[in-house]
Amino acid sequence: MTAIDWKNLPFGYFKTDYNLRAYWKDGRWSPLEVTDSEYINMHMAATCLHYGQEAFEGLKAFTGADGQIRIFRLDENGKRMNNSAIGLIMPQIPSEMFREAVLKVVQLNKKYIPPYGEGASLYIRPLLIGTGPEVGVRPAKEYTFVIFVGPVGPYFKEGFSPVMMQIVRDFDRAAPLGTGHIKVGGNYGASLRAGVRAHAEGYASCIFLDAKEKKYIDEAGPANFFAIKGNTYITPKSSSILPSITNMSLRVLAEEIGLKVEVRPVAVEELAGFDEVGACGTAAVISPIGSIHDRDTGKIYQYCKEGKAGKVSVKLYSMLRDIQDGKTPDHHGWITVV
Repeated sequence: MTAIDWKNLPFGYFKTDYNLRAYWKDGRWSPLEVTDSEYINMHMAATCLHYGQEAFEGLKAFTGADGQIRIFRLDENGKRMNNSAIGLIMPQIPSEMFREAVLKVVQLNKKYIPPYGEGASLYIRPLLIGTGPEVGVRPAKEYTFVIFVGPVGPYFKEGFSPVMMQIVRDFDRAAPLGTGHIKVGGNYGASLRAGVRAHAEGYASCIFLDAKEKKYIDEAGPANFFAIKGNTYITPKSSSILPSITNMSLRVLAEEIGLKVEVRPVAVEELAGFDEVGACGTAAVISPIGSIHDRDTGKIYQYCKEGKAGKVSVKLYSMLRDIQDGKTPDHHGWITVV
Protein backbone atom coordinates (compact mmCIF):
# COMPACT_ATOMS: atom_id res chain seq x y z
CA MET A 1 0.00 0.00 0.00
CA THR A 2 1.38 3.38 -1.06
CA ALA A 3 1.75 5.90 1.77
CA ILE A 4 -1.32 8.15 1.96
CA ASP A 5 -0.96 11.90 2.43
CA TRP A 6 -3.68 12.07 5.06
CA LYS A 7 -3.50 15.85 5.55
CA ASN A 8 -4.09 16.63 1.87
CA LEU A 9 -6.89 14.20 1.05
CA PRO A 10 -9.65 15.64 -1.13
CA PHE A 11 -13.31 14.78 -0.57
CA GLY A 12 -13.42 12.29 -3.43
CA TYR A 13 -13.41 8.65 -4.43
CA PHE A 14 -10.49 6.60 -3.09
CA LYS A 15 -10.07 2.95 -4.02
CA THR A 16 -9.93 0.63 -1.02
CA ASP A 17 -9.70 -3.17 -0.83
CA TYR A 18 -13.26 -4.40 -0.35
CA ASN A 19 -16.93 -3.51 -0.60
CA LEU A 20 -20.07 -5.41 0.38
CA ARG A 21 -23.20 -6.28 -1.60
CA ALA A 22 -26.57 -7.92 -1.10
CA TYR A 23 -29.31 -8.66 -3.62
CA TRP A 24 -33.10 -8.47 -3.31
CA LYS A 25 -34.92 -11.09 -5.37
CA ASP A 26 -38.14 -13.05 -4.91
CA GLY A 27 -39.08 -10.95 -1.89
CA ARG A 28 -35.97 -11.41 0.25
CA TRP A 29 -32.39 -10.22 0.70
CA SER A 30 -29.40 -12.46 0.00
CA PRO A 31 -26.59 -12.75 2.56
CA LEU A 32 -23.94 -10.02 2.38
CA GLU A 33 -21.13 -10.75 -0.07
CA VAL A 34 -17.57 -9.40 0.02
CA THR A 35 -15.96 -8.33 -3.27
CA ASP A 36 -12.91 -6.40 -4.41
CA SER A 37 -14.60 -5.26 -7.66
CA GLU A 38 -15.38 -1.58 -8.11
CA TYR A 39 -18.00 -2.30 -10.76
CA ILE A 40 -21.65 -3.35 -10.84
CA ASN A 41 -22.91 -5.55 -13.65
CA MET A 42 -26.54 -4.69 -14.41
CA HIS A 43 -29.21 -4.92 -17.04
CA MET A 44 -29.41 -1.99 -19.46
CA ALA A 45 -33.10 -1.59 -18.56
CA ALA A 46 -32.43 -1.38 -14.80
CA THR A 47 -34.84 1.05 -13.13
CA CYS A 48 -32.03 2.98 -11.44
CA LEU A 49 -30.86 4.04 -14.92
CA HIS A 50 -34.28 4.95 -16.31
CA TYR A 51 -36.63 5.88 -13.48
CA GLY A 52 -34.36 7.09 -10.70
CA GLN A 53 -34.79 4.21 -8.25
CA GLU A 54 -31.64 5.08 -6.33
CA ALA A 55 -30.96 6.11 -2.75
CA PHE A 56 -27.76 6.51 -0.78
CA GLU A 57 -26.35 7.49 2.58
CA GLY A 58 -23.17 9.00 3.95
CA LEU A 59 -21.61 8.43 7.37
CA LYS A 60 -18.12 8.48 8.80
CA ALA A 61 -15.70 6.48 10.92
CA PHE A 62 -13.09 8.30 12.99
CA THR A 63 -9.92 7.29 14.79
CA GLY A 64 -10.24 8.67 18.29
CA ALA A 65 -7.65 10.20 20.54
CA ASP A 66 -7.51 6.83 22.33
CA GLY A 67 -6.93 4.88 19.09
CA GLN A 68 -10.42 3.39 18.99
CA ILE A 69 -12.48 3.55 15.81
CA ARG A 70 -15.85 5.25 16.19
CA ILE A 71 -18.79 5.49 13.80
CA PHE A 72 -21.18 8.40 14.27
CA ARG A 73 -24.95 7.76 14.42
CA LEU A 74 -24.95 4.57 12.39
CA ASP A 75 -28.54 3.68 13.25
CA GLU A 76 -29.92 7.07 12.22
CA ASN A 77 -28.36 6.66 8.79
CA GLY A 78 -30.03 3.27 8.49
CA LYS A 79 -33.40 4.78 9.38
CA ARG A 80 -32.95 7.56 6.84
CA MET A 81 -31.99 5.12 4.11
CA ASN A 82 -35.16 3.16 4.77
CA ASN A 83 -37.20 6.35 4.60
CA SER A 84 -35.67 6.97 1.17
CA ALA A 85 -36.46 3.38 0.15
CA ILE A 86 -40.10 3.89 1.12
CA GLY A 87 -40.22 7.09 -0.91
CA LEU A 88 -39.08 5.31 -4.08
CA ILE A 89 -40.95 2.00 -3.53
CA MET A 90 -37.79 0.00 -2.85
CA PRO A 91 -37.28 -2.76 -0.25
CA GLN A 92 -36.01 -1.57 3.11
CA ILE A 93 -32.67 -2.69 4.52
CA PRO A 94 -33.16 -4.57 7.82
CA SER A 95 -31.48 -2.59 10.60
CA GLU A 96 -29.39 -5.61 11.64
CA MET A 97 -28.15 -6.06 8.07
CA PHE A 98 -27.33 -2.36 7.69
CA ARG A 99 -25.36 -2.36 10.95
CA GLU A 100 -23.53 -5.58 10.04
CA ALA A 101 -22.63 -4.18 6.62
CA VAL A 102 -21.27 -0.90 8.02
CA LEU A 103 -19.17 -2.58 10.70
CA LYS A 104 -17.86 -5.25 8.34
CA VAL A 105 -16.85 -2.90 5.52
CA VAL A 106 -15.01 -0.67 8.00
CA GLN A 107 -13.18 -3.62 9.54
CA LEU A 108 -12.21 -5.00 6.12
CA ASN A 109 -10.72 -1.64 5.12
CA LYS A 110 -9.31 -0.69 8.50
CA LYS A 111 -5.91 0.30 7.12
CA TYR A 112 -7.56 3.16 5.22
CA ILE A 113 -8.95 4.85 8.33
CA PRO A 114 -6.99 8.10 8.78
CA PRO A 115 -5.00 8.39 12.02
CA TYR A 116 -6.19 10.73 14.74
CA GLY A 117 -5.25 14.37 14.30
CA GLU A 118 -4.88 14.35 10.50
CA GLY A 119 -8.16 16.18 9.81
CA ALA A 120 -9.51 13.27 7.77
CA SER A 121 -11.99 10.42 8.25
CA LEU A 122 -13.24 7.26 6.58
CA TYR A 123 -16.35 8.04 4.54
CA ILE A 124 -18.92 5.23 4.31
CA ARG A 125 -21.30 5.18 1.34
CA PRO A 126 -24.30 2.78 1.38
CA LEU A 127 -26.14 2.62 -1.96
CA LEU A 128 -29.51 1.05 -2.85
CA ILE A 129 -30.49 0.75 -6.52
CA GLY A 130 -33.17 -0.83 -8.64
CA THR A 131 -31.39 -3.35 -10.88
CA GLY A 132 -34.36 -5.28 -12.23
CA PRO A 133 -35.28 -4.45 -15.85
CA GLU A 134 -38.43 -2.46 -16.59
CA VAL A 135 -39.46 -0.45 -19.65
CA GLY A 136 -42.76 0.77 -18.25
CA VAL A 137 -42.70 3.28 -15.41
CA ARG A 138 -42.94 0.94 -12.44
CA PRO A 139 -40.77 -0.25 -9.54
CA ALA A 140 -38.23 -2.98 -10.21
CA LYS A 141 -38.58 -6.51 -8.92
CA GLU A 142 -34.87 -6.81 -8.11
CA TYR A 143 -32.52 -4.51 -6.15
CA THR A 144 -28.87 -4.28 -5.19
CA PHE A 145 -27.45 -2.92 -1.94
CA VAL A 146 -23.79 -1.86 -2.04
CA ILE A 147 -21.61 -0.31 0.65
CA PHE A 148 -18.09 1.00 0.07
CA VAL A 149 -15.66 3.26 1.93
CA GLY A 150 -12.78 5.62 1.32
CA PRO A 151 -10.64 8.11 3.28
CA VAL A 152 -11.63 11.75 2.73
CA GLY A 153 -10.54 15.22 3.72
CA PRO A 154 -12.82 18.24 4.29
CA TYR A 155 -15.80 18.63 1.93
CA PHE A 156 -15.09 22.33 1.43
CA LYS A 157 -11.42 23.06 0.75
CA GLU A 158 -11.57 25.82 3.38
CA GLY A 159 -12.29 23.23 6.09
CA PHE A 160 -13.61 25.02 9.19
CA SER A 161 -12.77 28.43 7.76
CA PRO A 162 -15.58 30.73 6.55
CA VAL A 163 -16.83 30.27 2.98
CA MET A 164 -18.81 32.43 0.57
CA MET A 165 -22.19 31.25 -0.68
CA GLN A 166 -24.61 32.49 -3.31
CA ILE A 167 -28.41 32.68 -3.22
CA VAL A 168 -29.97 31.38 -6.44
CA ARG A 169 -33.55 31.76 -7.67
CA ASP A 170 -33.36 30.49 -11.24
CA PHE A 171 -32.82 26.86 -10.19
CA ASP A 172 -34.71 24.60 -7.77
CA ARG A 173 -33.24 21.63 -5.98
CA ALA A 174 -36.56 19.98 -5.10
CA ALA A 175 -40.30 20.67 -5.02
CA PRO A 176 -42.31 20.85 -1.77
CA LEU A 177 -44.18 17.59 -2.43
CA GLY A 178 -41.34 15.89 -4.29
CA THR A 179 -38.27 13.99 -3.07
CA GLY A 180 -36.34 16.74 -1.28
CA HIS A 181 -36.90 15.12 2.12
CA ILE A 182 -35.20 11.84 1.13
CA LYS A 183 -31.60 11.18 0.08
CA VAL A 184 -31.94 10.26 -3.59
CA GLY A 185 -29.75 11.03 -6.57
CA GLY A 186 -32.35 13.10 -8.40
CA ASN A 187 -32.12 15.91 -5.85
CA TYR A 188 -28.38 16.16 -6.39
CA GLY A 189 -28.71 15.97 -10.15
CA ALA A 190 -31.14 18.88 -9.99
CA SER A 191 -28.60 20.91 -8.00
CA LEU A 192 -25.63 20.43 -10.33
CA ARG A 193 -26.14 23.35 -12.74
CA ALA A 194 -26.54 25.87 -9.94
CA GLY A 195 -23.63 24.39 -8.00
CA VAL A 196 -21.23 24.33 -10.95
CA ARG A 197 -22.09 27.93 -11.81
CA ALA A 198 -21.61 29.03 -8.21
CA HIS A 199 -18.14 27.44 -8.14
CA ALA A 200 -17.26 29.10 -11.45
CA GLU A 201 -18.29 32.47 -9.97
CA GLY A 202 -16.09 31.97 -6.90
CA TYR A 203 -18.49 30.54 -4.31
CA ALA A 204 -18.18 27.39 -2.23
CA SER A 205 -21.82 26.49 -2.82
CA CYS A 206 -25.25 27.97 -3.44
CA ILE A 207 -28.26 28.48 -1.21
CA PHE A 208 -31.55 27.25 -2.62
CA LEU A 209 -34.83 28.92 -1.76
CA ASP A 210 -38.22 27.26 -1.50
CA ALA A 211 -39.47 26.27 -4.95
CA LYS A 212 -43.02 27.55 -4.40
CA GLU A 213 -42.60 31.18 -3.30
CA LYS A 214 -38.85 31.88 -3.43
CA LYS A 215 -39.17 33.56 -0.04
CA TYR A 216 -37.63 31.06 2.35
CA ILE A 217 -34.25 29.37 2.71
CA ASP A 218 -34.27 25.66 1.98
CA GLU A 219 -30.77 24.19 1.81
CA ALA A 220 -27.17 25.36 1.58
CA GLY A 221 -26.17 23.29 -1.44
CA PRO A 222 -25.63 19.70 -0.21
CA ALA A 223 -26.04 20.69 3.45
CA ASN A 224 -28.60 22.06 5.91
CA PHE A 225 -28.59 25.77 6.77
CA PHE A 226 -28.52 27.10 10.32
CA ALA A 227 -28.21 30.50 11.94
CA ILE A 228 -27.43 31.92 15.36
CA LYS A 229 -29.30 34.98 16.58
CA GLY A 230 -28.63 36.04 20.13
CA ASN A 231 -29.34 32.98 22.25
CA THR A 232 -31.20 31.05 19.56
CA TYR A 233 -30.22 28.31 17.09
CA ILE A 234 -32.45 28.62 14.01
CA THR A 235 -32.78 26.16 11.14
CA PRO A 236 -35.34 26.03 8.30
CA LYS A 237 -38.46 23.90 8.37
CA SER A 238 -39.53 22.72 4.94
CA SER A 239 -41.04 19.64 3.30
CA SER A 240 -38.27 19.70 0.68
CA ILE A 241 -35.26 19.68 3.04
CA LEU A 242 -33.28 16.51 3.74
CA PRO A 243 -33.28 15.94 7.52
CA SER A 244 -29.58 16.23 8.35
CA ILE A 245 -28.36 13.90 11.09
CA THR A 246 -25.63 16.42 11.88
CA ASN A 247 -28.22 19.19 12.21
CA MET A 248 -30.32 16.94 14.45
CA SER A 249 -27.26 16.40 16.66
CA LEU A 250 -26.31 20.08 16.73
CA ARG A 251 -29.80 21.00 17.95
CA VAL A 252 -29.36 18.68 20.92
CA LEU A 253 -25.96 20.18 21.72
CA ALA A 254 -27.31 23.72 21.29
CA GLU A 255 -29.92 23.06 23.98
CA GLU A 256 -27.22 21.62 26.24
CA ILE A 257 -25.33 24.93 26.18
CA GLY A 258 -28.51 26.90 26.92
CA LEU A 259 -29.60 27.94 23.44
CA LYS A 260 -33.21 28.05 22.39
CA VAL A 261 -33.82 25.98 19.24
CA GLU A 262 -36.24 27.04 16.51
CA VAL A 263 -37.12 24.88 13.50
CA ARG A 264 -39.28 27.11 11.33
CA PRO A 265 -39.50 28.78 7.92
CA VAL A 266 -36.59 31.22 7.58
CA ALA A 267 -37.24 34.19 5.28
CA VAL A 268 -34.40 35.56 3.18
CA GLU A 269 -34.90 39.00 4.78
CA GLU A 270 -33.88 37.54 8.14
CA LEU A 271 -30.28 37.07 6.93
CA ALA A 272 -29.55 40.70 7.78
CA GLY A 273 -30.28 40.09 11.46
CA PHE A 274 -28.31 36.90 12.12
CA ASP A 275 -25.10 36.90 14.17
CA GLU A 276 -23.71 33.70 12.63
CA VAL A 277 -24.74 31.41 9.77
CA GLY A 278 -23.43 28.08 8.59
CA ALA A 279 -23.98 24.90 6.64
CA CYS A 280 -23.99 21.53 8.39
CA GLY A 281 -23.93 17.91 7.29
CA THR A 282 -21.97 14.67 7.50
CA ALA A 283 -19.42 15.75 4.90
CA ALA A 284 -18.55 19.17 6.32
CA VAL A 285 -19.84 18.80 9.93
CA ILE A 286 -20.06 22.62 10.17
CA SER A 287 -18.92 25.01 7.47
CA PRO A 288 -19.12 28.61 8.74
CA ILE A 289 -20.49 31.01 6.14
CA GLY A 290 -18.55 34.27 5.96
CA SER A 291 -20.78 35.99 3.44
CA ILE A 292 -23.90 35.34 1.38
CA HIS A 293 -24.30 37.08 -1.97
CA ASP A 294 -27.76 37.38 -3.48
CA ARG A 295 -27.20 36.78 -7.19
CA ASP A 296 -30.39 38.57 -8.26
CA THR A 297 -30.44 41.62 -6.01
CA GLY A 298 -26.70 42.08 -5.55
CA LYS A 299 -27.19 42.31 -1.78
CA ILE A 300 -24.35 40.98 0.38
CA TYR A 301 -24.77 39.66 3.93
CA GLN A 302 -21.54 39.67 5.94
CA TYR A 303 -20.65 37.44 8.89
CA CYS A 304 -17.49 36.07 10.57
CA LYS A 305 -15.67 39.17 11.76
CA GLU A 306 -11.93 39.12 11.14
CA GLY A 307 -12.39 36.06 8.92
CA LYS A 308 -13.05 33.72 11.82
CA ALA A 309 -16.04 31.53 12.63
CA GLY A 310 -18.46 32.81 15.28
CA LYS A 311 -18.14 31.73 18.90
CA VAL A 312 -21.29 29.58 18.94
CA SER A 313 -20.36 27.79 15.72
CA VAL A 314 -16.89 27.07 17.12
CA LYS A 315 -18.39 25.77 20.36
CA LEU A 316 -20.89 23.47 18.64
CA TYR A 317 -18.30 22.20 16.17
CA SER A 318 -15.86 21.42 18.97
CA MET A 319 -18.52 19.65 21.03
CA LEU A 320 -19.59 17.42 18.14
CA ARG A 321 -16.05 16.62 17.01
CA ASP A 322 -14.99 15.82 20.58
CA ILE A 323 -17.77 13.20 20.76
CA GLN A 324 -16.72 11.76 17.40
CA ASP A 325 -13.08 11.65 18.51
CA GLY A 326 -13.82 10.13 21.90
CA LYS A 327 -12.52 13.15 23.81
CA THR A 328 -15.92 13.69 25.39
CA PRO A 329 -18.12 10.90 26.81
CA ASP A 330 -21.03 9.97 24.54
CA HIS A 331 -24.09 10.50 26.74
CA HIS A 332 -26.51 10.24 23.81
CA GLY A 333 -25.75 6.79 22.40
CA TRP A 334 -24.53 8.29 19.12
CA ILE A 335 -21.28 6.36 18.85
CA THR A 336 -20.64 2.79 17.73
CA VAL A 337 -17.12 1.55 18.55
CA VAL A 338 -15.76 -0.82 15.92
